[in-house]
Amino acid sequence: MTEAPKPTSPSWNSTTKLVVGLSAVALAAVFFIRFTNLIAPVLFAFVLAYVFYPAASFLKTKIKLSWRLSVSVIFLLIFLIFLGLLTWGGFALGGQISSLIKFVQREIVNLPDYLDQLSNQKYNLGPFVIDFTTLDLGAIGNQALNTIQPVLSRLGNVVGSVAGGAAATIGWMFFTVLIAYFILAESHGARSDLLKIKIPGYGDDIKRMGEELKRIWNAFLRGQLTIILITIGVYTILLGGLQVDFYFGLAVVAGLARFVPYVGPVVAWASYGLVTLFQGSTIFGFEPWFYTLLVILVAWFTDVILDNLVVPRLMGDALEVHPAAVMVFALISANLFGLLGVVLAAPVLATAKLFGQYIYYKMFDVDPWQDFEIRPPKLRSSPAWFDQTLKKMIPRKKRINRWINKKALHKDEDYHIDLDTIKKGEKQDG
Repeated sequence: MTEAPKPTSPSWNSTTKLVVGLSAVALAAVFFIRFTNLIAPVLFAFVLAYVFYPAASFLKTKIKLSWRLSVSVIFLLIFLIFLGLLTWGGFALGGQISSLIKFVQREIVNLPDYLDQLSNQKYNLGPFVIDFTTLDLGAIGNQALNTIQPVLSRLGNVVGSVAGGAAATIGWMFFTVLIAYFILAESHGARSDLLKIKIPGYGDDIKRMGEELKRIWNAFLRGQLTIILITIGVYTILLGGLQVDFYFGLAVVAGLARFVPYVGPVVAWASYGLVTLFQGSTIFGFEPWFYTLLVILVAWFTDVILDNLVVPRLMGDALEVHPAAVMVFALISANLFGLLGVVLAAPVLATAKLFGQYIYYKMFDVDPWQDFEIRPPKLRSSPAWFDQTLKKMIPRKKRINRWINKKALHKDEDYHIDLDTIKKGEKQDG
C-alpha cells in the first residue's frame, strides 16, 4: 500500500515577493492614514495589557484562579475604580481646568495695562533699586498678548470639545479597556503571547528585541508615570499651601509638562505666573508681582530637586533618547494622536530608534546586537554636591551603628551572665 504524497507549496520567485511586499506596504500606509484615530487606542490597549499582566499572574499563582477569571477580576476592579474616579473627581477636574483657561483668557487682556503701570514704578530692595521706567513694557505686553491669545483660544476650544464630547471620550476609553482585556485574556498566562510574532530563522532576534522592548517600556511605565504622580502630588501641596487659585488644575499641568522636555516646564511656569499675577488675593499680603515671583521661584526650585534627585533614581538613561528629540516627537505625536501621543512620545520614540538601528545594521550585514547587552537600566549619577554630602553622612552612620551594636552586645553579655548565675543558684539549691 503506497502512501499518499505529502502536499507541497510552491516557492515564490523574487518578482512575486517584491510585488507582495510592496502591496503589503501600500495597504499598511492606507490603513494608517485612514484609521489614524484607532492607532493610539490600540497601542494604549497593549500598554494596559502589559501593565496588568503581573496582577493577573499573581491571582493565578497565589489564589489558584483560572487565567481568564483572574483577568476578569482585574478588569472588573479597574472598571469600578474608573467609574468611582470619574464620578468623584473627573468632572470636577475638567471643570477646574476649563475655569483655569477661561480665567487666563479673561485676565490676559489686562496684561498690557498692568505692564504699562509697572513701567512707571521703582522698587527699592535694600541697596538695590529696580527701575522699570527705562523699559517699554506696554509694547512688550501687546506683543505677548498677540502671541498668547491664539494659543489660549485654541486650548480653550480643545477643552470645550473634550467636555462636549465626554460621552465619546468615555466610549473610546471603554473600547481601549475592552481590547486590553481580550489581549490579556487570550495570552493564556504567557507574557510572550501578548504580542506573538513568529518568523522562521529570526527566533533569537525576536527574543532579543523583546528583551530590549521590555526594558524600554518597563522604564517608562515604572519610572515616568511614577514621576508624574509624584509631581502632581508635590505641586498640589505646594500650590495649595501658597494659596494659588486652581492649584489642582495647575498641578496636573505640572505633571503633564513632564512629558515634554524644555518646553513643558516653561509653559507650566508661565501658567503659574499668569494665575498668581491676576488672582487678586495673595499670601501674607504680598504685592502681586512679588507673589508671582515667589511662586515661580518655588516651582523652579522644586523642578530642580525633581530633575536632579528623583528622576535619575527612577528613570536614569533607560530610554536613551535625546530630550530635544523627545520634544520634537511629542509635538508631532500631539498633532497625530492628541494628548495620548504626548504621553507615549518618549517610549514610542525609543522603540522606533531600536527598530531603526536594527534595520540599519541588517542593511549593511552587521550584527545588530553588537552594541547591546542584557543589562538593567543604567542610572545617572547624582549631582556632585549630593554625593559629597552623602559621603560625609556615611562615616557618621557607621559610627552610630557600631555604638548601637556595642550596646546591644553588652546587654547580651549581661543577659548571659545573669542566666549563668541563676543556673548556678538552682544547682546549689538542688
